[in-house]
Amino acid sequence: MLNKVILMGRLTADPELHQTTQNNIPVASFSIAVDRDYKANGEKETDFIDVVAWRHNAEFVNQYFKKGQMICVAGSMQTRKYQDREGKNRKAVEVVADNVYFAGSSPNGNETRSESTDNDTSDFSPSSDDFNVFP
Repeated sequence: MLNKVILMGRLTADPELHQTTQNNIPVASFSIAVDRDYKANGEKETDFIDVVAWRHNAEFVNQYFKKGQMICVAGSMQTRKYQDREGKNRKAVEVVADNVYFAGSSPNGNETRSESTDNDTSDFSPSSDDFNVFP
C-alpha cells in the first residue's frame, strides 16, 4: 500500500506551535490553500488542506513560515476520530508532514531552497543549496 502526499500552496494563517502535554514534543498545525489544476465554470477552485508537523519540522515551520508564504509539504494522509465539545463524534483528515520545503521567494526576494525533515538530527540553518522536491 502507498500513502504519499506532496502539496504546494500558501499558508492560510501563521502556524500554531504547541507542545504535547506528557512529553513536551513540539507539534505545529497549519492549513494551506492549494489551487486545483482545472477550472469549474471558468473559475479556479482552491482546496484548504490541514497539515500537522511534529518535532523538528514543527519548530522549522513555526520559525520560518508565515501567513501567505508558499510552502511545499511531503508526507502522508491520516484520519482520526474525536469528540467535539458537544460530545458529537467527528472525523478529521489531515496531512502529516515528513518533509517541509520553502517553495517561493524569501521576504528579500531571493529564491530559497532549504528543507526540513524529521530524519535530520542536526540544527537547521538556512542555506541556498539546491534540493529536489520530487525525487
